[in-house]
Amino acid sequence: MRKLTIALSLFAAITSQQTLAQSSDPTVMTINGVPVSRSEFEYSYNKNNGEGVIDKLSVDEYVTLFINYKLKVTAALDAKLDTLSSFRQEYAMYRDQQVKPTMVTDAEVLTEAQLMYDRTKAMIGNRGLVRPAHILLKLSTKATAQQQEITKQRIDSIYNALQGGADFAEMAKKVSDDPGSAARGGELPWIAPSQTLKEFEDVAYSLAPGEMSKPFLSPVGYHIILMKERKQLEPFDSLKQTIVASLERRGIRNDIADMKLRRKVTESDGKLTADQVMQQQSDSLAATDSELKYLFQEYHDGLLLYEISSREVWDKASQDEAALKAWFDTHKKSYAYSEPRYKGMAYHVKTKQDVKAVKNCVKNLPFDQWAEALRTTFNPDSIIRIRVEKGIFKPGDNATVDKMVFKQAVSATPDANYPIDAVYGKKVKRPDDYTDVRQQVVEDLQDYLEKEWVADLRRRYQVEVNKEVLKTVNKHL
Repeated sequence: MRKLTIALSLFAAITSQQTLAQSSDPTVMTINGVPVSRSEFEYSYNKNNGEGVIDKLSVDEYVTLFINYKLKVTAALDAKLDTLSSFRQEYAMYRDQQVKPTMVTDAEVLTEAQLMYDRTKAMIGNRGLVRPAHILLKLSTKATAQQQEITKQRIDSIYNALQGGADFAEMAKKVSDDPGSAARGGELPWIAPSQTLKEFEDVAYSLAPGEMSKPFLSPVGYHIILMKERKQLEPFDSLKQTIVASLERRGIRNDIADMKLRRKVTESDGKLTADQVMQQQSDSLAATDSELKYLFQEYHDGLLLYEISSREVWDKASQDEAALKAWFDTHKKSYAYSEPRYKGMAYHVKTKQDVKAVKNCVKNLPFDQWAEALRTTFNPDSIIRIRVEKGIFKPGDNATVDKMVFKQAVSATPDANYPIDAVYGKKVKRPDDYTDVRQQVVEDLQDYLEKEWVADLRRRYQVEVNKEVLKTVNKHL
């Protein structure tokens, strides 16, 4: 009897927790049997109606858009678009960009910084760091004896001038063949052992601050060094921020995350792939961070929405020329121009003979073939005989058309290289065919296909909205 009492008490506690969880984030709607929580709807609504949004919608107005969005995603899932390798790769890339930074702590980055410092300090040893300035006269390793002698005489002359009191920085700017340092008066950055040519390093480390070397030869040419400063490596604490910033720029967090990822895959003894480990990490984060959870879902669903919308609406409308023609032929009145247009071209030539030649070139050709015919006939190579502006012009679009066709008092500055202006074409009140207004026809057909598609989705999938829960959106504690 006591066991039964304990069991009933445990069951009551569990169901009480479930009821509390359900009541704290109730279902606001169900799409094809899949519940949508209030918090998910609020995330989407608030993100799309926040500060800076001009046309904000009420909750009731947004419901329609949200349902349509969810229906399209449902259709994409039914079509198994989430199994496409392209989808899986793109989503995984986004997921990993969000997850990897969370796998690394600041303490781990600091540990890497300490390791880098320790390696650098060991490399530098007791020799420390030097900051030299130098003058370089380049000399090829294949230089002849005569060329080497000429360069040697030049560097000796420069050295003598410096010995006589010439300013090292000014001399470096004038004669050094190292443009980077020459612009700074010959100054180089701090150098550690084994960071430069051995010949250069040996001379540099032999100099005291303020001391200048004699000319010497390295594999790149003749140098003169003036030692500016020497020092030992500063303590880690004084360099810590600089080292960490350098590591961050080089992507140390990503490197650490990749190392951890490889370790987890290895420790699983073949039971987990890298993708599965990252998904586990993603799920773990989403379980405690609702903002991140819905961010993942938003990107996931957005990719599906893009793919299925392309298939059902965008590509159908933009690539089906027969459908575009049929739509235009059925809705011709909708595309009548509000004012006359000029379908043709304004062109500019050098001779009167070319005025007629241009017209003869295109007069028996379809409008969409004019440009290529003119290019191959008059401008086949680097010599440009004519300049052409082709299109469907309304008043104000082209000064030459305005002046010669629409008879407007406009000022068209002639081109001195093509002084003769001409036009060829015809005035039209409405498009000849859909290609004249192709973009508008595409957009109109897309709108139609979108509406038909959404209507079909609403017939296919059941939608239930809990209006009582909807009333509490953004109004609960």
